[in-house]
Amino acid sequence: MGREWLLSVLIIVLGGLSTQALAWLPGRDGAHAQAEARERACWYRLWQPIAPMLLIAAGLCGWALTQPDPVPDRLEPWGLYGAWLPFALIFGRACLRAGWALLRSPAECGIATVGFLQPQVVFSPFLAKGLEERAIRAALAHEAAHAKHRDPARIWLAQFATDLQWPWPAAARRLDRWREALELARDDEARAGGVDGADLAAAVLATVRFLGRAAPERRAGLGGSEPAHARLVDDARALRERVSRLLAPLPEAARGRRGRGRRPGLAVLLMLAALLAATGLGIVYGERLVQPLLALTL
Repeated sequence: MGREWLLSVLIIVLGGLSTQALAWLPGRDGAHAQAEARERACWYRLWQPIAPMLLIAAGLCGWALTQPDPVPDRLEPWGLYGAWLPFALIFGRACLRAGWALLRSPAECGIATVGFLQPQVVFSPFLAKGLEERAIRAALAHEAAHAKHRDPARIWLAQFATDLQWPWPAAARRLDRWREALELARDDEARAGGVDGADLAAAVLATVRFLGRAAPERRAGLGGSEPAHARLVDDARALRERVSRLLAPLPEAARGRRGRGRRPGLAVLLMLAALLAATGLGIVYGERLVQPLLALTL
C-alpha cells in the first residue's frame, strides 16, 4: 500500500474519532464584558475540538517519514476502511461546502466585506439611499475593521472547522456565538476610531429592514452553506443585545484600540510548539503506536 494513502486513512480515522468525541461538548458562553476578549475566547473554543486531530495528524506525519514507500503488504489495513468511510464522508462534505462558499456569488446583504487576500467592502446603493451620511460612514468603518482583520478568511475557516464536527449541534452553536462576538468586537473597534454608536445602530437597524424587504435566499445549496464574507448584520437573534451595546457608552477598555493589529496569542504559539513536538514523537515512537493498530485490522 502507498505510504501517503495509508497516512491519509489513519489521519481520517483517528482524527475523525477524536473530533467526534469532543464535538458534542457544549462549552461556556464566554460572556466577557469586553467584546474583543469575548470574540477571542469564542474563537479558541470553536477550534478546541479540532486541536487533537491536528496533533494526531502531526504525529502520523512524523511516523510516515520513517516508513518505506510503499508500505509492506503485511501492513495493509483493510479492516480500517469500515471505520474510514463515515469520517471520509464528513470530510468530503466539509470540503464541498467550503468550495461552494468560495464559488458562490455574494448574497444580498446590503453591506459586506468580501475577499480573502484583499478584502473589500461592497455596499448596495439601494441601502445607501435610505441612510444618512453619518450612518453610512459608521457602517463603512465597521466593515473596514472586518477588512483589516481579514475576517472573510476567518469566517471561511471557522465554517470549515464546524463542518468537520457535523452533525453535532453544539459545534453550530459555537460558530453562532463566535459570529455574534465578532460583530460586537468590530462595533467596538469602529467606535474606538471615532464612530458614534447611535449612527452605527441606525445603520444596523436600516440593514435589517432592507434585508426584510429584499428577502434574499441566504441559506441555499449544500445544506445551508453560506458565502464567506463578513456583513453588518449576521444574526437577528443578537440584534437586541447589539443595539443596546451601541447605545451605551463605549467601555473604557475598548478605547484607544484603533490601528492595533492582531498578534499571535500564547495559545497559537503553544499549538505550534505542540505540533512540532507531536511530529518529533511520531518520528521516534510512531512505529510502536501504529504497528499494534494495524495488527488489529489484519
